[in-house]
This record gives sequence, structure tokens and C-alpha cells, in this order.
Amino acid sequence: MLDAVVIGAGPNGLVAANLLADAGWSVEVLEAQSEPGGAVRSDRGLHPDYVNDTFSAFYPLAAASPIIQSLELQADGLRWSHAPSVLAHPLPDGRCAVLERSKEATAQGLDAFGAGDGAAWSRMCGTWDRIGGDVLDALFTPFPPLKAAARLALRLRGPVGLPLARSLLLPARRLGEEEFRGDAGRLLLAGNALHADLAPEAAGSGGFGWLLCMLGQHYGFPVPAGGAGGLAAALVQRLERHGGTVRCGEPVREVVVRGGRAMGVRTATGEAVPVRRCVLADVSAPDLYGGLVDERHLPSALLQSMRRFQWDFATFKIDWALGGRIPWNTEAAGGAGTVHLSDSVGELTRFAAQLASGTAPDRPFTLLGQMTTADVSRSPRGTESAWAYTHVPQTVVGDAGPDRITGVWDEREREAMADRVERHVEHYAPGFRSLIRARRILAPPDLQALDANLHNGAINGGTASLHQQLIFRPVPGTGRPETPVRALYLASASAHPGGGVHGACGANAARAALRSTTGTARVLTSAQRLFSGRLRIQQPRD
Repeated sequence: MLDAVVIGAGPNGLVAANLLADAGWSVEVLEAQSEPGGAVRSDRGLHPDYVNDTFSAFYPLAAASPIIQSLELQADGLRWSHAPSVLAHPLPDGRCAVLERSKEATAQGLDAFGAGDGAAWSRMCGTWDRIGGDVLDALFTPFPPLKAAARLALRLRGPVGLPLARSLLLPARRLGEEEFRGDAGRLLLAGNALHADLAPEAAGSGGFGWLLCMLGQHYGFPVPAGGAGGLAAALVQRLERHGGTVRCGEPVREVVVRGGRAMGVRTATGEAVPVRRCVLADVSAPDLYGGLVDERHLPSALLQSMRRFQWDFATFKIDWALGGRIPWNTEAAGGAGTVHLSDSVGELTRFAAQLASGTAPDRPFTLLGQMTTADVSRSPRGTESAWAYTHVPQTVVGDAGPDRITGVWDEREREAMADRVERHVEHYAPGFRSLIRARRILAPPDLQALDANLHNGAINGGTASLHQQLIFRPVPGTGRPETPVRALYLASASAHPGGGVHGACGANAARAALRSTTGTARVLTSAQRLFSGRLRIQQPRD
């Protein structure tokens, strides 16, 4: 009998399995898809000469994550590759905001947009130099992060603490207006905030934008050499070296619960997989609670709270095989791995407002990846493997454009939205469409079909808004991987700290499972207390 089974071979599930195997546990990962990786995969399905990342592509959080670093995946073949510059935001007039690899170069570029903006950027970087390590420790440990929070409090004593806390809670628009005179710094903050579902006017979007900007400045936006699948392959190889196994094409249909405890799982073929110690679920919270775990095993308060669970925006993605480099209207955009396409912060606000109202955007904010620029192995010399994605509403009630998009995402709507995105790219890169050798469209239902955790194309496991973060993730009163079912742990991005490829959700679940067997954690978890009506929460220390 296995010590543990992990449902799902996404990065969180694979990190969790590795940590359990490191502790000497026998562990097996069951994955519904035909290959591991979850949303960290790549292929040559579009064109045999081009490697395209099917989902995620750039990994600043993985590069910064002490969890990923501790696994020493270089020994299992992982190699990071960087574009000459991190991120570019070209404007129609030929100017371009650029996040460079060096702080000095970024600051110099920002000064061209507004006198003193380079100094403002340097101050932001100085703040990161002082507290960035503690911020990452707080982000990547279970809630509440007592040790990291204590260290942060010590560093922020005196007159700087409250102003900084205020700044990180500001909307990205307001933070940009307070810190920068010109458009460039404001666009970098607001554009990075929209990597999650945080509008420029959303509380906390400034802090999220600052976090991604600082990660980009200090770690870059690296990619795995050879394709995103290289990261997943390294995690699998490391797990297998330590005695763990991964079985693909084995969807789990049920977590078997007896006496309030997870006893194992049952697969779609009816196979029972019992466990001695625990089950870890790298699946979305809605798929776990009332899905894999029958409602009769769950407190009614949890089920009621799950009805209020909010997904993040849906996603529409296109992969391209391009016959040449993208002909940007500004040379500065050509060296960036990631490119943001929007005319202004006001345009970003307009885009977010259309999403909030259920309207398919007519001028979609586009995040574009130049993968060969970041990793020369992705396509033949002089060509580009590229992708772009934009967000669309989870439920489409109207179309701001002329194509009558309704959200059924049939062939007509898929083609129309892809053409809309390509015209938007062409606005900044005249002649772009003439370079397309092949394209692949992944509408929201396609993304979900390839990875069930990407519900209708939601890529962050649930909204990143403040009302569903920290102790409110995935529902109020949790914030940790423990569940109301003993020996069952939530290990997906639906758990704190949420979306992104950093492994923290899986690591937190694995560590909670390990603590439960060593006597250092109470068997009755905070989630069980809360949903049994005991509102006094006693969290185990990190």
C-alpha cells in the first residue's frame, strides 16, 4: 500500500510528490491527461520545426521560488534561458517602455518618459532589496506566515512601514500616478497586474504589479530551454529518482472517505488505490469539494461558501509559427521575451471594465511571448515561435466588437476572436500577419479540455482579488492546505498563495501532511474547526 497518492501531475502536484518522496514516503501521482505537467507543457503539434508552449511560458515565480530552487532541478536537466530584455510595452507612436535585465538600464529608459522616473524605479528596487526575501518567504509559506511576517515587521519599523503597506494595497493606477510622471512606469505596473485578474483600479493590484516587476527585474522572466515541458520533465525525473511514480491517462473519479478520513482514491476505470497516510489533490477547489469528495462528507458551511467561489477571467490563446521576427514599430520591443500590447493605462481600464460587464473586448489587452527570442532552440534561425493570449469573460453576455461573439466558441467565434487579436498585434507590428505560417487557437473550452484545472480557461485557480486571498482562499476561514476531511490536502492553485508556477501550494500541502504524521500538528485542523462551528482558529506555526 502507498503512503500517499497525489491527484494531478501539474507543477504543484509534482512538487508535493517530490517532497513526500524526499521524506521516504512511497508516493504515486495519478494524472488524467496523457502526459504530465498540467499547464506546464510544450509540443511540436503546430509545426514540426517549432516548439510551442501549450499554456504557461515564462517563469519568474519559479526562478524566485525557494521551493523550486531547493529541488536542484538542474541535476535533472532543467536549464533556464533569457531574452535580452525582460518585458516591453510598445506604444503606437514608437515609444516603448522596457523592463531591462539591469536596474540601471530600466531606470534610464523610464527617465526618457518622465524626469525622475528612473530614480523612482531605483527606490522601488531598493525596497525590494531590503524586504524581497522576506516577501517571498511570506508568500510561499502557509498562512499565517508567522516567521516571515515577524521579520518583515522588524525591517519595516519606523516611519517607512505604514506608507509602504499603503502603497502595496493601492490600485495599480494610483500607485503608478504617485510614483511616476511618465507613462512607462505606470504601464509596467498596470500591465503586470493584469497577468492576474486585477484591473488597474482594483485594490492590491499595485502591490501585485510591483511584485511581478521586481521579480522581472531581479530574476528575469526565464523560460526552460527547449520548451516549458522541460520543467515538468525535470520534476518527473527527480521524483522517479527518489522512488516515486507517475501514471498518466488515469483520471481519478472519487476520493474514498470513511469515518471522516481519506482512505485512498478510485480511478475512472474503477481501480481502488488505498493509502496509509494521505491524499493530496492538485485539483481546483470546486472539483474537489462536492466533486471528488461527495457532499455527504463535507460540512454544509463549506458547501455554502463554495457556491460563492469566484473564478478568474477566462483566457483565449493563439500559438504561431512565424516565418520571421515580428516587425515591431519600435526596435526596443524586438529583444523582449514578453510584450504587452495596449495603448495606455486608460485602455487597460477600458479592457477590464468590458470583462467585468461580460463583454468580449473589442481592443483586447494582449500578452505576447517571443519564445525564440527567449530561447533560440524553439524554431529555425531567423524565425519566431510565438504566442499571445488575452482574457475574455467567463460568461459572455455581449460583444464590444463587430463579430457577435457569444461565448459558444464555435469555429466562427474562434476564428473571429483570433483575427481580432492578430489585428491588434498588427497595430504595433505592421506586416505581422504576413509572417504567419501556421496558427493554433485555444479558446476557453480547449484549455479546460487539456487541463481540467483551467476551468473555462481560468489560469489562476480562482480570482486573485483580495476577497479570495490569504485566509479567504479558497473560502473564508481556510488559507491552508488542510481540509475538513482528515488526511486530505488541497494542493492546487485554489489554495494559498494561488496561481503561478512556484510550487508553494503543493509544498504547503506536502509539509502539512508530513507534520500530521510527526505529532507537530493538531489532527483537528483550522478548516475542521471553522466548518464545525468553532470559529476560534488555531493555526499550526509555519
